[in-house]
Amino acid sequence: MTAAPTAITSDVLLARILASLDDDKAEDVVTIDLRGRSSVADHMVICSGRSSRQVAAIAEKLVERLKAEFGRTPKIEGKDQGDWVLIDAADVVVHVFRPEVREFYQLEKMWMPSGVGLATRQN
Repeated sequence: MTAAPTAITSDVLLARILASLDDDKAEDVVTIDLRGRSSVADHMVICSGRSSRQVAAIAEKLVERLKAEFGRTPKIEGKDQGDWVLIDAADVVVHVFRPEVREFYQLEKMWMPSGVGLATRQN
């Protein structure tokens, strides 16, 4: 059974997710603030792994850490293929891509209005 996430703000969750991605050497990490723009989540994080294996490992470790630290079991899709893994942690949605797949879909461009700095590049 999942613990009630009431005491966890989206900003606290985002900070832990970014730390996990950094620990696992995710590359080109971008955070997009969705507050007031989407009812799906408060934040979107997009990052890359160098290979399908690293993409799957980044996602798996993130899910394990969120479960251990916050009692949340995020929904995860695409881990078996390792090209594009989606982790839905409720207030924060994380996309982990292989670089070629990320370039093809260009999610950052879809969510970032031109001329508005709502995305933050982490590294």
